[in-house]
Amino acid sequence: MFLFQDTVQEVATEVVPEDSSISIIELVFNGGTGSIIIIGFLLLLLFYALFIYFERVFAINAASKVDKGFMDQIKDNISNGKIEAAKELCHTSDSPVSRLIEKGISRIGKPLDDINKAIENAGTLEVYKLEKNVNVLATIAGAAPMIGFLGTVIGMVLAFHQMATAGGQAEMGMLASGIYTAMTTTVAGLIVGIVAYIGYNHLVTRTGKVVHNMEANVVEFLDLLNEPV
Repeated sequence: MFLFQDTVQEVATEVVPEDSSISIIELVFNGGTGSIIIIGFLLLLLFYALFIYFERVFAINAASKVDKGFMDQIKDNISNGKIEAAKELCHTSDSPVSRLIEKGISRIGKPLDDINKAIENAGTLEVYKLEKNVNVLATIAGAAPMIGFLGTVIGMVLAFHQMATAGGQAEMGMLASGIYTAMTTTVAGLIVGIVAYIGYNHLVTRTGKVVHNMEANVVEFLDLLNEPV
């Protein structure tokens, strides 16, 4: 009877699984020096991507703020021959739209094609300012997953090298631990890449709206110049 109870207790003890949970920090730091370096580099890319994103969001928000009555005031000033007042209004507004209109006002009296060309050149410069560093986000979105995958490949190579040098007698637990730890670099790379990709597309969409607004105001200004006196 006592022997049967001891056997049951031994079986119950063997069946109880051990808690094999591991924190993300432990997973990262157990990956070796190479994994730590790659994940650290990916974190730097993430912080840089977030910095660019928020900096561009604030810049685009500032560029998109145009007084609704701005063009009406420009029309009134130009119709009444108050060119200097129109320039001063553009200078006070200090936005991409106002700078384009100011460039056009400064060319009043010249052929319409010259005015249009001057505005196009100024518009190219304004678009360049709006898109500053946005392409860096696209680069991070493409490079981060590849960097993470590189870390995983390196980890896999090291894990199988350990197995080969052990003459095929390497513990499977240790081998599996090395493999899933190496996979963390791919996860980190994908996270950074997804964040940068979403941020890039959002900025492109917002910039497109600002550019469309600029073009609409320029067309309205050129139509004003084409009106018969």
